[in-house]
Amino acid sequence: MTSWSYAAGMTTATKRATVYFDSELHRALRLKSVETETSLSELVNEAVRLTLAEDAEDLAAFEERAAEPNLPFEEVVRDLKRRGKI
Repeated sequence: MTSWSYAAGMTTATKRATVYFDSELHRALRLKSVETETSLSELVNEAVRLTLAEDAEDLAAFEERAAEPNLPFEEVVRDLKRRGKI
């Protein structure tokens, strides 16, 4: 099912989904919704946006470091022992 949301002059398509929450998380989410006068959907959408943005940052960091040489774990441990760090 697709519906349309009209907020701050923007039209956005929304999709309906069924999500199952741990009962304590659901209670906390409902309380936050009431305290902040924000719908459950808005809270969940924002949490998902933040998570995806964090993933995008991680992927960008991986891309930046793609050309760096790989260091085998064993070599790193041997080097630390050789230098008296472990």
